[in-house]
Formats: sequence, structure tokens, C-alpha cells
Amino acid sequence: MSPSYARTGRPAILSRFLASALAALVLLSGCGGGGGGGGASLSTPVGGTPTDPGTPVTPTIPGTPADPIPTDFMNYANMCAAPRTGVDAQGLAFPDRQGALQDEMKFLRGWADRYYLWYDEIPSTVRMADYGNTLDYFAALKTPALTASGKPKDRFHFTYTTAEWDALTTAGEEVGYGLTWSRNSASAPRTWLASIVEPGSPAANAGLQRGDMLVAVDGIDFINTTGTSAVATINAGLFPDNAGESHRLQVQRGGTTFEVTLVSQVVASASVKNTKVIDTATGKVGYLTFDDHNAVAEKQLIDAFNLFKSQGVSDLVLDMRYNGGGLLYVASELAYMVAGPASAGKTFERPVYNNKTAPDAPIPFRNTAYGFSSPNPAPAGAALPYLGLKRVTVLTTAGTCSASEAVINGLRGVDVEVDIIGGQTCGKPYGFTPVDNCGTTYFSIEFQGVNAKGFGDFADGFAPTCKVADDLNHALGDTAESLLSAALAYRATNACPASGTGRASAVPMELVRPQVKEISIYPPRQR
Repeated sequence: MSPSYARTGRPAILSRFLASALAALVLLSGCGGGGGGGGASLSTPVGGTPTDPGTPVTPTIPGTPADPIPTDFMNYANMCAAPRTGVDAQGLAFPDRQGALQDEMKFLRGWADRYYLWYDEIPSTVRMADYGNTLDYFAALKTPALTASGKPKDRFHFTYTTAEWDALTTAGEEVGYGLTWSRNSASAPRTWLASIVEPGSPAANAGLQRGDMLVAVDGIDFINTTGTSAVATINAGLFPDNAGESHRLQVQRGGTTFEVTLVSQVVASASVKNTKVIDTATGKVGYLTFDDHNAVAEKQLIDAFNLFKSQGVSDLVLDMRYNGGGLLYVASELAYMVAGPASAGKTFERPVYNNKTAPDAPIPFRNTAYGFSSPNPAPAGAALPYLGLKRVTVLTTAGTCSASEAVINGLRGVDVEVDIIGGQTCGKPYGFTPVDNCGTTYFSIEFQGVNAKGFGDFADGFAPTCKVADDLNHALGDTAESLLSAALAYRATNACPASGTGRASAVPMELVRPQVKEISIYPPRQR
């Protein structure tokens, strides 16, 4: 594994990206639900949309031989039907060369045969001649197998444009209102509740709060509407394409309905929020909300742990209930800051690849900053602060995924006791190395991550120590909020309190967010 973060470290501003991402993966469906993306509609995506159209039906012609798998696939890298010209955001010339659509497909087929975790389960009936674009072809290059529960074995196969992927991982910026919803369904009747209101965002400045229930968008009934045109209007209002758009949202709070007008803007989301020290009878407890393992999180986590260390914190509640994952190096740094020098150099996560791929060195518990490119980066090589804990509490929901689960698994691998308060985590022990080619970044499962004890079988998620419903009646970090209150009580008594009564407890809820925010990421391979 290369130490370089290569092309995924470019600073950029995300403009139309998240709106199009949500339009493909997490939008409303007009009626009857939808396919993929956690039950979201997968209508035909437009340019720039993260794409997982499912496995297309491949025509089978009796006697037609399978495509040969190119062993020299790297010779086709950057051979593009429509080469980019000019330079990227770092001033580096694009590596594209003139090629053809089939050259791009040959690269993808060879890459999948070499690195895809289940390469030997890709159907031989998938033939390049049956596809008119690389996105549909790539979507077919995965196992069609099902799990025992009937779910697709591979649920994590998708693409982004390279420019959009770089923007999402690096800048932490997106066009919108600074508002993240939890939902019970994409189809009517819908219950959507505000889960995260970004401080200083248009949503926060308009007075929206965690727990507000969405009633109408631009005058259209949000809960029951099914008509295609009306649903399109709702989607346009919820996920604006551009900064400066004005839309009206009607919400309900405590039986009172009111309307706010929101103007979209580029919102820089803080990955780490609500950092505080809670005084208890048995010592000081650090608390922070951690929402995203992205580049900007590295410095924010360091600042939080410096505060905890200066305040003499002896215990920690790590709130990752909405953290879908991201950079594994950031996860390993966080785990070190929890465990301290006793973990230094030990295995945080070891990737287990297919039988064609030589084992990589495991990711250690990193005791120095990687120095990811961001608006406020941590100096590369700077020593990390640490608490040196033997026990930590993590707050979770079904939205706690991938790299966040790796933090739990990695700490348990070095015998740090991890108490989980909340809900079952989502269960994504798999990871990717983003593959850039001809302006598209491809995500294909390459490894399963295991900890220092060799454990990585958590496809069904980690069960909570104490099961507590997410509480949308209280702000995150409020000691009266159900998950945090239960965590503090369990810390004091080692007994689970009675279940909380958060507003989301009546029906299962899921976060409305794009698939790429629920992954574990390795730095790209060097070509």
C-alpha cells in the first residue's frame, strides 16, 4: 500500500455534487418505494451522480465465448474515449491518452479480475459488446450471489466522477442548507426528522432544530404526495443544485407547524462537534460528536483530544451514531488517541485481499498525523495527543458504518473495552481503494478488514451493550439525551438503564445520505 494519498487529496469546492448524489441514492420515490440505496429511488442519474444501477440483465447468446480477461490491463489505464485536457486542481496534467470505450472496459475487466475480492464470482456472461458505457459495464462486474438473508452479497459497488469524489473527501463542503434528515421511508406516507443541523448553516440560522418533522416543501404535502411532478418539486427543494436557491420548508415541532425560507449555500460541515468535558462524581468524561472520517476531521480530532488531555479527562464518550466511515488512517489515529502508547505500532486493521493479491502491511495504530490536505491541515508527522484509556464508550445507530466500526474492532483487538450504547451498527467490514480512470472514480470491494486478533466478521454489525433508541428530542451533547444519558449511567453502574423514548423509536429510521459516506477507504494504489 502506498503511503501517498495521491489524487484523492486535491482541495476543491463541492457545488452541484451532493444534490446529484442524493438525487440518485437517497431521494424520494413517487410511489411504491424504490430500488437500491437503502430503499431510495434510483431514477436515471445525470452526469456527476454516484451510480449503482444494479446488475444489468446481460443478454446470453448460446455459444458466445466469454470475453478474454486482459492480463496486461494496466496498459489500458488512462486510455480514454474522451480524454481530459489541462490540469487538475493541483496543477498536474491529466494522465489521459486517446483511446476507445473498449480500452476503458478492458482496464476495468482486468482490474476487477486482479483486485475484486470476489473476482471468481463475476459472471462469464458479462461481455463488453453488450454495454454502451463504462458505468453500466462496471455495475455488472460484481458477484450476483445473495447472503443467507436474501440480500445481495455485494451491496457496495458504485462510482463518482473523480472531481466530485475529490471534493467530497477533501473540503467537507457541499451545497445545501446544512441539514441532514432521518427517514422511515422514501415512499408515502413519509416521516422525515431533522437529525443534524450544522452550526452557522442556513438551517440553523432559520431556527430549525434536531427533531423537527418535515411537513411540506414549497407548498407541496411532503408526507403523502406521490405524483411524479410534485415529487420532483420536493426533491428540488430538499436538495438544491446551486448556491443561492430559495425554498420554503414547513416543519412541525411539539404540535406547532411553521414555515421557514432557506437559501442554499456552500456549507462547510464540521466533522467534530460538541466537544465538551462532563464533570461526574467519578471523574471528568470527555464527549464529542464525530460525523465523518474525512480529511478535515484529522485536525479537529487532534484539537479535541488536546482539550481533553489539558482538562484531565479520564474517560470518553465517542458519539459516532451518524458516522458512516471514510479514511482508515483517520480511524487509526483516533483509535491511537484513545488507547495511547500501549497501542503504538500494533495492528489497527489488516486488509484481507483475494488470493491473487499479496498481503499488504497492516495499518498500525498511527501515533503521528498523516497530514491530509484540508483547509486547516494537521502537520504531517506531528505527534498525536492521547488519553491512554482501557475503556471507552461509543454511541451508535444503524448509521454507524465501516471505518467507524473499524475503530470499535481495532480497539477491541488490543484489549480496549468498548461499550456500545444505542443501536446495532450497520455491518460493513469491507473496504475499497478508489480507482481513478478517465475522470471516473470506481469503488469495488477489495478487502475485508480484520483487527490484531484476526477478527473481522461483523457483516451484521456490532450489537449494543445497551440498546437505546436515538433521541431526537434533545440536542447532541445534552446529558439528558437518551444515548449520552444511558452511557453516563452505564459507566457509573455497569447496568443498562430503561430504554429511552426518543421520537425515532416508534419506527426504524435511516439517515438520508449518499452511499459514499458509508465506506472504508485506503489510499489509492500506485500505477
